[in-house]
Amino acid sequence: MRTDLLIGGEWRAGPTRYCVTNPATEEPLAEVAEAGAAEIDAAVRAARTCFESTAWRALGARARGRLLLRLADVLEARTADLATLETRNNGKPLFESEIDVAMTVETFRYYGGWADKLEGATLPVNGNFFTYTLRDPVGVVGAIVPWNFPLNLASWKVAPALAAGCTVVLKPAHETPLTALLLGELALSAGFPPGALNVVPGPGPTAGAALVRHPGVDKIAFTGSTAVGQDIMREAATTLKRVSLELGGKSPNIIFADADLRAAVRGAQAGIFYGKGEVCAAGSRLLVEKSVHDQVVSELALRAKALTPGDPFDKNTRLGALVSQRQQDRVLSYIAAGRREGAHLVAGGNAARVNGKGYYVEATVFDHATPGMQIVEEEIFGPVVSVLTFEGEEEGVALANHTRYGLAAGIWTQDIARAHRVARAIQAGTVWVNTYNFYDPAAPFGGYKFSGFGRDLGREALEHYTELKSVWVKL
Repeated sequence: MRTDLLIGGEWRAGPTRYCVTNPATEEPLAEVAEAGAAEIDAAVRAARTCFESTAWRALGARARGRLLLRLADVLEARTADLATLETRNNGKPLFESEIDVAMTVETFRYYGGWADKLEGATLPVNGNFFTYTLRDPVGVVGAIVPWNFPLNLASWKVAPALAAGCTVVLKPAHETPLTALLLGELALSAGFPPGALNVVPGPGPTAGAALVRHPGVDKIAFTGSTAVGQDIMREAATTLKRVSLELGGKSPNIIFADADLRAAVRGAQAGIFYGKGEVCAAGSRLLVEKSVHDQVVSELALRAKALTPGDPFDKNTRLGALVSQRQQDRVLSYIAAGRREGAHLVAGGNAARVNGKGYYVEATVFDHATPGMQIVEEEIFGPVVSVLTFEGEEEGVALANHTRYGLAAGIWTQDIARAHRVARAIQAGTVWVNTYNFYDPAAPFGGYKFSGFGRDLGREALEHYTELKSVWVKL
């Protein structure tokens, strides 16, 4: 496995190296090269050289599409290796990593099909002109991705950028660089030219900041915290970079009294405990209509107590290790705040270890939570759900929208008219009805309000990687 920096098709040592660990066992996994400002500059220059090269520009959209499809095939053939590496580096159960790899493959295939379908239009302007539009690639893209879905979220940026004809400098999260480095290696083996995809691990405050500041970067595509997204916006303003941000969430999962309650409770469990709660769109605020509150909380608490943290490589494990001790400490601090502020702990609430090791936290359920509590207002990014009650549709919608975030929401009801009314009223970029946490490369994903702007996935993502040009021809 390569652990150096991938710059211009070559593997280079960085000025320093750091240890990447397995959060489930606390054992070292690899010593990884760390990019500094000089290495970021070299990666951006390599991406620029490739972008402006005759070979890349003459490749043509259909040939780029074939490269993306070939990369999808290469990734699929290495599914077992990629999933194993992701689980070792992130701590998530192996079955989740296998899902992540499968969606990564689908994302590259989806955008491989889009590469030769970026169309312009002819415009009926006044006067004797033939006027039309073209879509040009925006240029060099700096893609900065988080540690919760390291490979999958990298594909959400890399695939549409390459399909549009851009070149990419990918900075994976400091904690989870390993599958991104393997992605870079596999892209070279699939035939992408040197510099089309560069991979430069390093800390956000140094490597990430250097990428955002670099004048040779035309666009930043970022997934991560709202606070860092705000920093990126401020920094990007100095060079007028294009920016798209998929940021934090505090998503409401709303259970109405007329819902199929068994399905709703299963959905609530999956909405917060899948991915250990380290999911931007996690349903961390469970809003339950008052008349069914006791039943829902009782069943959810039973399910949470049965969800035992375990070895991520055990086929029966459904709750893996958090990504780091730092993240475990953060989640436990929120649990302490919930207790301190008067929420009722009905399940979990403790750190856990497996075979005496690992950064685990029990599946945790707080009841009688209220707006204003830290556990209700702030993104925890762990397996912690807060239950709030409401009476009636209007109050439920108001409570759902009572947040600075707007990434996702869930609605559980058997009233189809209500489902559509509430979906329209919710201020969120994705709304699931009688389901939760489903994604597809064809469906755009992104947020309202403090959850950011711009969209990953779907045809809409391609707009962020292109410039629109109008051409006037005098007849």
